[in-house]
Amino acid sequence: MTSEISPVRVLRAGAGPDPSVPPVVDGSVALWLVPVTADPGAYELLDAGERQRSAALLREADRTRYLAAHGGLRRLLGHYLGTPPDEVVFVREDCPLCGGPHGRPAVRDGGIHFSLSHSEDLVLVGLAGRPVGVDVEAFPAAGVSDLVADTLHPREREEFARLAPEVRTAAFTRCWVRKEAYLKGTGEGLAGGLERTYVGTGPGPAAVPGWSLTDVPVGHSYAAAVALSQQ
Repeated sequence: MTSEISPVRVLRAGAGPDPSVPPVVDGSVALWLVPVTADPGAYELLDAGERQRSAALLREADRTRYLAAHGGLRRLLGHYLGTPPDEVVFVREDCPLCGGPHGRPAVRDGGIHFSLSHSEDLVLVGLAGRPVGVDVEAFPAAGVSDLVADTLHPREREEFARLAPEVRTAAFTRCWVRKEAYLKGTGEGLAGGLERTYVGTGPGPAAVPGWSLTDVPVGHSYAAAVALSQQ
């Protein structure tokens, strides 16, 4: 079954989603783009662990990004679950690789799956009735893609090597976010191996068994993708 990917919506920092937005249903995914701006009310929504992680960030820009991301996530989950944002409780699923308690983040008592990613001044959140993964990345500095491309799947390395230098950064970033979205969806994370699954460097992602993988347009000099389980 093909997933229905909703348009990317913008959630303003400090605000909640439009009440008319329908809840996530099985087989669909809602994508929200949260701009990184100062959100004074976000801190009060966080639990003790989140506040500790926020305080540990040395750069003000990193703290602003963290508060925008996690405050926005809590507001969205609260909306879809019908729960006050500060009462949403997070847990960790078992790791699919080793069984340890450090797998995909989840909401206690279930009801909805989510994934969170942020890069520079963008935050992307995906919510669905099935396991979901999202990733957004700003284009890396010149030359970085050439250095990291060796970590990709062998076919992707071959594709990358054939590309003209001026298009390599965009192609590499497309490939990277597809992999990250998929590995976050499975709960394996980067430990699952960037070289294992082929997603492609071209304009559209390759098919991944059991998953719907879709590129998400989020603006110039960024790439983003969403992976939704079809099981």
